[in-house]
Amino acid sequence: MSPFQALYGRQCRTPLMWEEAGERQFFGPAMFEEAAENVAKVRENLIIAQSRQKSYADKRRRELAFEAGEFVYLKVSPLRGTKRFHTRGKLAPRYVGPYRIKKKIGELAYELELPEHLSGVHPVFHVSQLRKCLRLPDTRISPKQVDLRDNPEYLEYPVQIVDRARERNKKNKDSSVQSAME
Repeated sequence: MSPFQALYGRQCRTPLMWEEAGERQFFGPAMFEEAAENVAKVRENLIIAQSRQKSYADKRRRELAFEAGEFVYLKVSPLRGTKRFHTRGKLAPRYVGPYRIKKKIGELAYELELPEHLSGVHPVFHVSQLRKCLRLPDTRISPKQVDLRDNPEYLEYPVQIVDRARERNKKNKDSSVQSAME
């Protein structure tokens, strides 16, 4: 049953489908009973559709629980969040942080300790907007020392011969070798 039929009690008249014009009873107890049946059908279909969509959503749901003092990353909205968190562009990060959790508010909300430059952002976030920080922010990973010289020099030599070909011209014979360089 279409939404139009549930609302108006008849099919929508479009150029593709015209109901035959006939005598119909527009008022009376039969019309109210038919409308009540249609409403019951629509409610049943809505409940079925909602349960189906809930099962799809539950497949991707993660059970997350954090405690006060843990570090989490905060999800950045692609439109509004990039302006608020001062990150823009095509390669903007999806998550910013890490930020420490001040306290748990209810079952699904957490208050974060945000820095001064984010004072305009409300500090309470839903658990779906947070991702657990696996590495403590105090520990630093030292980058390897890179030797940068003004004039870099290196030697190239063939590693292996990949292909040999012999080309014939009218005047002379040439051979070429294709090799992989390292």
